Amino acid sequence: MTHTASGSPTPPPERRPVRNALAGATSIAAGALLLVSGIVTILQGISSLVADKLLVITSDYVYKLNTTTWGWIHIVVGVLLSAIAIGLIAGATWARIAAIVMASLSIVAMFLWLPYYPVWSLVVIALDVIVIWAVTTWDNGRAG
Repeated sequence: MTHTASGSPTPPPERRPVRNALAGATSIAAGALLLVSGIVTILQGISSLVADKLLVITSDYVYKLNTTTWGWIHIVVGVLLSAIAIGLIAGATWARIAAIVMASLSIVAMFLWLPYYPVWSLVVIALDVIVIWAVTTWDNGRAG
């Protein structure tokens, strides 16, 4: 048993079943969120390739890539997110590590995509933060 700064004992992780159950359920939900995010990101990439006139483009943005490049970036990220989501739902350890890495890269990509689709970018960034929290706090050895 560990102690806090005030000297009061804190329960070990195995005595936090509610937290582990919540994180475990959130991990499954994170897989579903990653899958939805991946599919929508693929569709967003296809939209950027086919009809780039639908996008609002600002000329003063520091990071300048044409929408065709962004379209391919979104398609690749979306396919990787979808594949990792399936592994995460299946409970694979490699998928938990890959989900953290890809969600982090997705946050960076969505930050760079902010001027084109600000609302969608902020929503995906928030979802990615939830995914990272879920897969880093869930201890599958104790949650079951």
